[in-house]
Amino acid sequence: MSRAGDQSGNAANQPSSGQVDPSGYAAIRSVLRIRPFRRLWIVLGAASFGDWLGLLATALFAASQVQGSTAQGAAFGGVTAIRLLPALVLGPVAGVFADRFDRRWTMVICDLLRFVLFASIPLYALSGAAGGLVVGWALIATFLIESITLLWIPAKEAAVPNLIPRARLEAANQLTLITTYGLTPIAAALGLAVLDRGVRGAVGGDLPSWAEPAQLALWINSLSRLATALVVAFGIKEISEAQRGEVARAEQSMFRQFSEGWKYIGQTPLVRGLVLGIFGAFAGGGIVVGTAKFFANSLGAGDAAFSLLFGAMFAGLALGIGLGPMIVKDMSRRRWFGMSIVLASAAVMTLAFAIHLSMAIVGAVLVGAGAGMAFLAGTTLLGGEVADEVRGRVFAVVQIGTRLVLILAIGLSSVLVGVGGSRKLTIADLGISVSSTRLLLLAAGAAGIFAGISAFGQMDDKKGVPVLADLWGSIRGRPLMPSEPFVSAGLFVVFEGGEGAGKSTQLAALAERLRGQGRDVLVTREPGATAVGKRIRSLVLDTSGDEAPSPRAEALLYAADRAHHVAAVVRPALVRGGVVISDRYVDSSLAYQGAGRTLPVDEVSWLSSWATGGLKPDLVVLLDVEPRTGLSRVASRNAGADRLEAESIAFHERVRYAFLDLAAADPKRYLVLDASRPADEITGLVVRRVQEMLGKPGGIVHPRPAQGPDTSVQPELSDAELVTMEHKT
Repeated sequence: MSRAGDQSGNAANQPSSGQVDPSGYAAIRSVLRIRPFRRLWIVLGAASFGDWLGLLATALFAASQVQGSTAQGAAFGGVTAIRLLPALVLGPVAGVFADRFDRRWTMVICDLLRFVLFASIPLYALSGAAGGLVVGWALIATFLIESITLLWIPAKEAAVPNLIPRARLEAANQLTLITTYGLTPIAAALGLAVLDRGVRGAVGGDLPSWAEPAQLALWINSLSRLATALVVAFGIKEISEAQRGEVARAEQSMFRQFSEGWKYIGQTPLVRGLVLGIFGAFAGGGIVVGTAKFFANSLGAGDAAFSLLFGAMFAGLALGIGLGPMIVKDMSRRRWFGMSIVLASAAVMTLAFAIHLSMAIVGAVLVGAGAGMAFLAGTTLLGGEVADEVRGRVFAVVQIGTRLVLILAIGLSSVLVGVGGSRKLTIADLGISVSSTRLLLLAAGAAGIFAGISAFGQMDDKKGVPVLADLWGSIRGRPLMPSEPFVSAGLFVVFEGGEGAGKSTQLAALAERLRGQGRDVLVTREPGATAVGKRIRSLVLDTSGDEAPSPRAEALLYAADRAHHVAAVVRPALVRGGVVISDRYVDSSLAYQGAGRTLPVDEVSWLSSWATGGLKPDLVVLLDVEPRTGLSRVASRNAGADRLEAESIAFHERVRYAFLDLAAADPKRYLVLDASRPADEITGLVVRRVQEMLGKPGGIVHPRPAQGPDTSVQPELSDAELVTMEHKT
């Protein structure tokens, strides 16, 4: 099997050359400019309207053919339930058809067959057959229609990613899902009501059989499928042109294709995580649906509350699909998928503790929002990252599996809740319903969280990057980067501090001690450790020029020096097992450009993290010195001050406190020393700490993976904490 990312032959899947807005109206407009997709979206919207209309009309039509409330209820429920049964019959092979045969003609033939079957229901009724026979044929036709639909769905879902660039796939899925599950169901319900009122108003009195709104709705459904077939056959030939490898797949047996599809799903972490997460989410949703009626009763409400909860879930679904990408922006969709499932499942758990309808409605909205975001992210990942030759089978497994999971969850939860009943236990004058309904919701939420975390673990493409920090950075438009993969066999020590703190002296003393033990030691500095760095150093520190860099330009120059320094000097030395001792590193940018120049510290942190590939030092030795003392030391030994040394006392005070804040936030990685103490005493403390990390002299430093990026925004210290830190040794 080839990987999805290797599909270089498919031009539609290549990123566009220009910048693409990942969300919002601009993205929707850019997708609709693609003519093949625009045509498909229009006819699928019309067909979706017809299908929802047909779903309502078929059930109503069957119920109208028999007498008695019990028989009508059985006919209505039977026609609705039978739409889910074909998944058990054709489910295992539906995806093979989508991958084995031309997807465009598969869609066309399926839609023509559905056109005939939908039309046959009202035609059979007009033939004068008995009501029972009409209902029987409606059940058979519905079963056949849904069986054909199972072949059509994987073909359509697998074809769409080949019509548009991968960068626009999410926007296309947004548009399709909102149309299919948001706009057209509402339009169908309103359309059926308007059709009923309009026909009765025009005809008056008893309606002839051909003018029954249910029959007219079935005709509309039938014609919408004919229109879809014609447009796909003659107007979207790109579906066939984009599909590759039909000949090779046709030579394989269907059984081999079927087994290869399941093997691909089981052995691919991304797909396995997607399937696990989607099934978990739908199981949780099914339990919510199955217990909703009993849950509404446990709140002391009736059918109106039941309707409100359902409406809130669908409102949340629309919000999640429509607004989710605009909120998380450029966050990894693999991470977003797992987090969305966790959100939906956590919301299910909150329903178990709801003691008022308002709390339940908020929980239902969050359930829908999480499910909508997970559905959108999962569909986008399946379309964009699953290999074309197995995409149909993967979509089939997801579509069919979700139906079966949903049926089982709804049925089982309804039975369990019905058996368990619901009793109220009054605690502290609060009516809290402790019942099987709430226990089941609690269990469903916990199971969904487990599924979401499991999916996240299998799909995470940014190992080592803190999840919440990544989410916050993505919302602000600066997603965090995973650390570059490399294994450090050495030790990375950095000396930090204000001007005149004595870093150079202590750095040289540590290097001499370690070299005396026979260790490989590399002494370096920032900026200026490389030829490129020397030129950058003259730009940022030399006062002989007429123009000083602006604060942002200065931060970028330091980041450029650091990126080259890490790539050319630091990482190679760590890989070979050396001890790297650097005069300044990332913390200097956070202190000088962040606090000193008053640039946003989180932006400087993100920039430095990106420049270094997430490399953090193993130990930071912070030599703390009062700014006036440090600057007086500098003045006594230098003829002239550089740009940073020449800054005001207030500037250097901000720098000092920033260093102390950084150390207070991560005390295990920092050694904070009072720089006013004797130099030999400081050296002894530093050597002792480094020796503890290295082990016995001449010992081997055990390899350890590079740590993730330093992404924290440091808190401010109180005055008492600052005084304590100043005297800490």
